[in-house]
Amino acid sequence: MTDASVEALPPYEVGRLAGAVLDSVGSVVVGKRDALELVLAGILAGGHVLLEDLPGLGKTLTARCFAQALGLDFRRLQFTPDLLPADVTGSFLYDQRKGDFAFRAGPVFTNMLLADEINRTPPKTQAALLEAMQEKQVSVEGVTYRLDPPFHVLATANPIEYEGTYPLPEAQLDRFMLRVSFGYPTQDEEWDVLRRRMSRRQEDAQLPPVVNARTLQAMQGALESVAVEDSIGRYIVALTAATREHASALVGSSPRGSLALLLLARARAAMAGRDYVVPEDVKDVAVPALAHRITLRPEMWLRRVDPSFVVQEVLQNVPAPASGALPTYAGGYAEQ
Repeated sequence: MTDASVEALPPYEVGRLAGAVLDSVGSVVVGKRDALELVLAGILAGGHVLLEDLPGLGKTLTARCFAQALGLDFRRLQFTPDLLPADVTGSFLYDQRKGDFAFRAGPVFTNMLLADEINRTPPKTQAALLEAMQEKQVSVEGVTYRLDPPFHVLATANPIEYEGTYPLPEAQLDRFMLRVSFGYPTQDEEWDVLRRRMSRRQEDAQLPPVVNARTLQAMQGALESVAVEDSIGRYIVALTAATREHASALVGSSPRGSLALLLLARARAAMAGRDYVVPEDVKDVAVPALAHRITLRPEMWLRRVDPSFVVQEVLQNVPAPASGALPTYAGGYAEQ
């Protein structure tokens, strides 16, 4: 959700600024350009991003670097088994001077919240984030507080095989627009990490802001002018529907997955400086947008089948459109 007073930028300007942000973050997070592009696409699409991978692969560093490059207010919340919902949202404390209770805002009141190791805390505390992520508001003691835009959650999660982790509820997984994994770097990339650390002569990397919160909102507003031709829209729906019919899937992606595909494809188009979506934009984001929304049949886990395998098979089996027609929805190019 963007501020109505912020004027949207043209897509070609979004592409230029997005490239500058990625170059800035890429100067610290080495060799992960594809993953960084997905994270930025999620932010531009107004969503929340789940970074799921092994410890030590740069998840926390990525979130901090994006906050710096985007000029956003940033807070980090370490999720632990004893974390309470009030530690996330805030709580009412007694003010002795005023003789009344005053609300003390929690770390969720920020532009970018890093929910570090989100699956190390019990479901009750994980659920405290749900309202903030979906409704952009927080309710405490019957009082509702709005979160100022832009608001994004970048959550990190360790694989569920790790000791002390709780599986994220399906309802919360569905609130994340996409799930991104980094994987291990190559030896050359890992050496580059060490070399840059030595040349920096300090542990922390400080990035100057490339844009600010208001400019980010203007970039997000540009996505509404990115045209989606009818056949591509139907392609998105066909991909999502095919995950529900796949033999390995117990539960396929919800319609929220279709919406995520649409928004992320628009973001990819804008990042490329285009004001229209092509099928490749959809294909590029299909696995990170849909895989975490699929529940496999129990026997598939025994065969080590991953939900991303379902999405990849769906991409192979559902024919991509080749039409150059104009969109028919209101506000598209049909009026021009």
